[in-house]
Amino acid sequence: MQHLLIDLDREIASTRRLLERYPAGKGTWQPHEKSRTLSLLATHVANIPQHGANILTTSEMDVSRRQPQPPRDAAEELLETFDAGVARLKSAIAETDDAKLEETWTMRAGDRVLASAPRALLMRLMVVNHLVHHRAQLGVYLRLLNVPIPGMYGPSADEPV
Repeated sequence: MQHLLIDLDREIASTRRLLERYPAGKGTWQPHEKSRTLSLLATHVANIPQHGANILTTSEMDVSRRQPQPPRDAAEELLETFDAGVARLKSAIAETDDAKLEETWTMRAGDRVLASAPRALLMRLMVVNHLVHHRAQLGVYLRLLNVPIPGMYGPSADEPV
């Protein structure tokens, strides 16, 4: 499991630093009419670790039955959600062996299968890659709002070297 998620701790730390910069009261802002609002995107980012825990602790998820999460519009709320999800994810990782990672996990919307693959693959695609993708989007949103961006893989333009 460790070789699969070797970079998870780094991505979690980088994501947390970005969520700490969330500008309260700007939740309805969106860069384009087809884009999510800032609060919807940030809430989605904060919930991704929870999805990883679900992949490791359930056999499937039906997204049509999922209760929508109310958008968060303050860094403290986002961090509380994120930290709880990270704790649950790390606990699930500690209880997962290689055999379980090879088992198929399925995401569906009612009868329609959206994804069905070994847990190991879905942890990479739907947790780590998904987190990095949406964190990058959130970074662009914050940049457009003139919020200083922390470094992710080295210094950013807002952090002196």
